[in-house]
Amino acid sequence: MSELAVYAGLFLVALAAATILPMQSEAALAGLLVSGYSPWLLIAVASIGNVLGSVVNWLIGRGIQRFRHKRWFPASDAGLERAQRWYHRYGKWSLLLSWMPIIGDPLTVAAGVMKEPLTHFVLLVAVAKVVRYLAVAAVTLNWA
Repeated sequence: MSELAVYAGLFLVALAAATILPMQSEAALAGLLVSGYSPWLLIAVASIGNVLGSVVNWLIGRGIQRFRHKRWFPASDAGLERAQRWYHRYGKWSLLLSWMPIIGDPLTVAAGVMKEPLTHFVLLVAVAKVVRYLAVAAVTLNWA
């Protein structure tokens, strides 16, 4: 497999993992790290893909309100209001938890619903995602 295909694959896995799709990019990163690919390039590619996936969630959050009163809408009015109150309470700093499984993706959608400015969003999410990938790389390379 060509190196370009390897990095493109990691990018796509990281992007998809940041959306509501049930995927994990850490295992792909760890596997490629132990295979001898460039750690810094892998971390950069995974981080960019994962941050862009979170931006997709933010965009979904920005547009989801117009469907709020449709029967098929997945959240009740009470549930959506509860999420908004939670986001108001903890604010943009909660985006530093966007790397976490289960809660990270909904946080990025909530940021879009709450109209968090994209620049603040990208900065905080990028910090969280890059630090997570650096930690995965450090653990993987120290165990390998």
